[in-house]
Amino acid sequence: MSINEGMFSSATDLWATPQDFFDKLHAEFNFNTDVCALPENAKCENYYSPDTDGLQQEWRGVCWMNPPYGRQIGKWVQKAYEASLNGATVVCLLPARTDTKWWHDYCMKGEIRLVRGRLKFGDAKDSAPFPSAVVIFGGTAKTNTLIAM
Repeated sequence: MSINEGMFSSATDLWATPQDFFDKLHAEFNFNTDVCALPENAKCENYYSPDTDGLQQEWRGVCWMNPPYGRQIGKWVQKAYEASLNGATVVCLLPARTDTKWWHDYCMKGEIRLVRGRLKFGDAKDSAPFPSAVVIFGGTAKTNTLIAM
């Protein structure tokens, strides 16, 4: 099964970043490292693949992150937040899962930009079955506030 065939099922947690969406953010941030990529979809010349395990690397400069959206996503978001505490700027494309622990523990400490509509990932014909957000840690990111209800 190709990534595209499994794109909207539980067969994969990999969602290739739409190039035009990335290009707009790259124009704003000028990324130097894609911290979570496959060789065939890396968005930067410098990137970490599953072979180099981005979670085990030191993230520096301005980083792009579109992590696997499965059970490990919380570890990636935590790493992005912690890298920002050490001086990196990390721009993350994430599913807008506002009910999760990782969202409240980390995303709420960054700048959140909600994406209007649903993205079409990779070469998919259809839009994703979930909303997306861009979360920015470090640099000039604005912090958000949570209103308890």
